Order: sequence, then structure tokens, then C-alpha cells
Amino acid sequence: MDRHRRRCLHGLLAGSLLAAAPWPGVAKLPARGGASLDVREFGARGDGRQDDTRAFQAAIDALPEEGGTVRVPAGNYLINPLRSVRLRSRMHLSMDPDCRLVAMSNAAPRAYVLLLQRVEDVEVSGGRIIGDRERHLDTTGEWGHGVMVRGSARIDLHDLHITRCWGDGISVGGLSGIAGQAPLPSRDVVIRNVVCQGNRRQGLTIGRSRHVRVLRCSFLDTGGVLPGCGIDIEPDPGGDARDILVEDCLAQNNHGAGIQLYERVHAVTIRRCRILDNRGDGIHLRAARGGVIEGNEIRGNGLRGITVRAASRDFHLRDNRIGGNSGAVAARRREGGERGWMNLDVARGADGIRIESSSRPGRR
Repeated sequence: MDRHRRRCLHGLLAGSLLAAAPWPGVAKLPARGGASLDVREFGARGDGRQDDTRAFQAAIDALPEEGGTVRVPAGNYLINPLRSVRLRSRMHLSMDPDCRLVAMSNAAPRAYVLLLQRVEDVEVSGGRIIGDRERHLDTTGEWGHGVMVRGSARIDLHDLHITRCWGDGISVGGLSGIAGQAPLPSRDVVIRNVVCQGNRRQGLTIGRSRHVRVLRCSFLDTGGVLPGCGIDIEPDPGGDARDILVEDCLAQNNHGAGIQLYERVHAVTIRRCRILDNRGDGIHLRAARGGVIEGNEIRGNGLRGITVRAASRDFHLRDNRIGGNSGAVAARRREGGERGWMNLDVARGADGIRIESSSRPGRR
């Protein structure tokens, strides 16, 4: 098996948990109704020629109040991201592994294939989502996402493959602009055994949210517009992100940082991840507060292995294997040259940064 295929299957071969299994710090999905509907029964063809958006929505809207499962057989389903497939509470969108949701070409700065907005107790599994990156009809905008989660709770996204989106593979954030109400963060979100590859803005964005778990996922080959990270935890002003776990993930060959924590971010753990060959930093912290970075392999990144900028504080770095960063990527593209030396850079204005074991600063 070649290296490319190994990378793509990294998150999928680790095994799948049961849909209702609990995760530490994240609420368990409650039971949903037993109804089971097939999108083909509502007119979806999956032939790659017909717009199947209305058929998907009709199946979802036909679920009873107690919810249930909407099944998607194998096929190529054209989805209009200007309308989006809008999921409802207490449902499972269960896609065959050979199902492909293909975004129709559009020129919109904001468009989503799947939209989970102000819903609860939703599971999405299986299949592929393919964006319109090569077929986009404009050159601006960066919000053409595969999956958008806004102001939702108890969400389980697993065993998905999301590629070539104009914006992010997955975006998780809050919902604002509701008259008379405070912004509503997303809560209790699990993303597991997912591959996000070749997306234009981010593999995964985590914005205003609470209790997010990212487990055994791969974020690969992101780039085209800034920030270009594998994972970017970056809530908008007026909100924050708290209690985030990224564990057993791969972030490789992204144009920005492998993983970035950027302002208004609290209580993040990055554990047992492989962060390799990204053009930016392996891990970049800016004004992040409180967390643990442990047991990661961080090698071959174009800038530093880990950068901790001023105003970051109270992080514990331990047992990380860091080497060959800053210059290593360029050196591999030519014979000879510097082999990389800047592994860990902690700014003087960063407070409470504890460094143990192999997480040691490189030459300044």
C-alpha cells in the first residue's frame, strides 16, 4: 500500500465505536425513533446528473417527531450547497460507504453541503462529500464547507471522507444574530474516524463551542487560502472555545499549521497525534489559555515544531517527539542543506508553560 493511501486510511482503519457509546466529557446520544426511510423512496436517483437535494430534504422532513434514520444507498448524489441538506434533531443520516454527495458548482461565498443548525442529537456516518473546489464559479469567498455545525448539541460525525471543498471540510461553531438572544455555541460534538483532504481553507475549524472531541481523524493537504490549517481552533470575537480534545489524529502536508489554537481558546488537549510535513508550524498557540500537549510526534514542519506566542499561558508540554522542523521540508526537496533546528519556541510573554521530557527548545 502506498504512502498516500496509508495517510487517507489512517482515521478509518482505527475502528468504529457504537453510535451511542459515551466519550469522556461529552454527553451520550439519547435513543431516537425507530423509523427508517430511504432517500430513493423520495425521488433521489444518485446518478450524478439529477439534483437530489429536494429528495434528501423530503426524506428528512418525513421523519416522525421522535426521529429516526434516513438511509442513503451507494451512488453519486448531486447536492445544491446553496440550499443545503438541512438535518433535523433526533436523526441519523446513514450513508453507504460508496455513497458520494457531490456539491454542485456555485459562485456563493457561503454554501454548505450538509447543514446542522440549531439541532440536537444528530448522527452522520459513512460516505463521501466532494466539494466544488475545481468547479467553483468565482474566485472569492472561503465558506464553501462540506459540513457546517452551528449552535447545535450532541452531534456525532464519524466514518466520513470529505474532500475538495471551497472552504472547510468541517466547521463547528456558534449561532448568533438571533433577536434578543445571546450567541449559542455548539456543545458535545464528536468527530471520529474522519478524513478531510484537499480542502481549500481548513480541514476542520472549531469556533464558539464547548466539549468537542476529535478522535482518530486525518487532516491532509489543506491549502489555497489562509489560514490553510489541518485543524484551526479559532472562535470569533464575542465567544470562545472550551474543553477541546484532539487525540490520535494525523495532520500532514497542510499549507498552514498542522494544528492552530488562535485566541479565545481554553482547556485544549492535543494527545498522541502525528503532525508532519506542514508548511507552517506543527502546533501554533496564540493567546490560548490552559491545556496539555503530550505524546505527539511533530516532525518535518516548515516553521517550528511548536510555537507558543505571547499571551498564551498555563500549558503543559510533555513526552513529545519533536525534530527536523524549520528547514526540513525544503531540505528534503533538494540535496544537502539545513536539516531543521527550530523545534520549540516559547515567547517571553507566555506564562506558566511547563516543559518536560523530550519537549525541549531548539536553538534560538
